[in-house]
Amino acid sequence: MTGTTTTEQRPDPVAADHPVVPAPPATAPRARSPRWRSVALWAAAALVCGGAGTGTALGITGLERTDVPGLGTASDGRWDYPELSLPALPAGVPRPFTEGNLGEVHHADLRDLVLPAPRGAEPDEVLDGGFVPVDRYLAEFQEDEREELRQKLLDLGLRHVAARGWTMPDGTRTRVYLLRFPSVGHADTFRSNGLVTGAALGARLADGPESELDVDYDATRKVTGTTTLVYQEPKPHGEEQLRHGHVLAGDTLALVVHARKGGVPAVPFHQSLVLQNQLLG
Repeated sequence: MTGTTTTEQRPDPVAADHPVVPAPPATAPRARSPRWRSVALWAAAALVCGGAGTGTALGITGLERTDVPGLGTASDGRWDYPELSLPALPAGVPRPFTEGNLGEVHHADLRDLVLPAPRGAEPDEVLDGGFVPVDRYLAEFQEDEREELRQKLLDLGLRHVAARGWTMPDGTRTRVYLLRFPSVGHADTFRSNGLVTGAALGARLADGPESELDVDYDATRKVTGTTTLVYQEPKPHGEEQLRHGHVLAGDTLALVVHARKGGVPAVPFHQSLVLQNQLLG
């Protein structure tokens, strides 16, 4: 995903195991400040803005730009991501957090919004950044909760699931899922009624059923208009620890999971969340 993506239209497949059903009306957008606040980068690195964006290339600072830096060097444990590009959109197509886009809809191809793997990662052959069946996403959760989650996804008109996974040399396994709904109202309803209750964890992950809020995550790094909830498996955990986070950005909901034997480093996990949030903002 290095460089600016093209506007080529790709097919819009729907996972075969869940038909699209009529969805409830979108909720009204949340009130927000008319002036975009600058979103702090993860390591206070200077953001170098590109030239004026084409169409609706999105910005993490509220300014038009196309490039999102990979958050500096890996000297403190950060991974070396390639230079990230926001998908260019045709002229006149509204951005998700602009006037007139009441449903806060992303018009870019969902696959172009999935966080790419960092350099040195071994890619997952199944989670390759393309569309996946809803069952693959549901497999991340406890077996006794999957059917209820599936029904909620059907009721809320889930459109697509895209995912990417990779393994780093230190053994950290990462999985990123993006779920697209008809509007922000549908996505937020699934998040609040299916995955979390307020700040408390609702649906439990299969590999880490015991989770608590990650209080070390700096939520101020989120893009204006988005919501990020971050969890970690507390000590004493088993042989493998799990960290995960949910990012709500308009009509799209992200799940980012890191797992590693002996414990998951916080720095690259937080970095992954920040970058995925920025790609969706």
